[in-house]
Amino acid sequence: MKKNEGFTLIELAIVVAIIGILSSFAFGFFGDNVIASNRTEGRAALQTASATLEKCRSLYGSYNHANCSYADFNSENNYYAISAARTATTFTLTATPVTGQPQANDTYCTSLTLTNTSVKSGTGSDITECW
Repeated sequence: MKKNEGFTLIELAIVVAIIGILSSFAFGFFGDNVIASNRTEGRAALQTASATLEKCRSLYGSYNHANCSYADFNSENNYYAISAARTATTFTLTATPVTGQPQANDTYCTSLTLTNTSVKSGTGSDITECW
């Protein structure tokens, strides 16, 4: 008598189910790390905007002087929109995720803020993740 070799359909289904479960955990972990690493772009854009405004203050004595060429902008890969609230002596920069971009799914840190006194903060479910 010849012995049957190979896998049964049930064995194959069990292996596929196990691989699916393991890959769903790996994908969730990977996705969170990508979002966290993209926050670096928002932080860098805020630092760049801060340096621009500090240069304006050193040249003209005011953060909102008419000769300052500062304008709101988007970060390099368009993940964050950078906006500024300026007075003559203070500014608050805010980075908010652009709708439709991967950072819009960031629930830990929904915005980043930086002030003229270098106070770094943000909003979201875990703002310790922001900076």
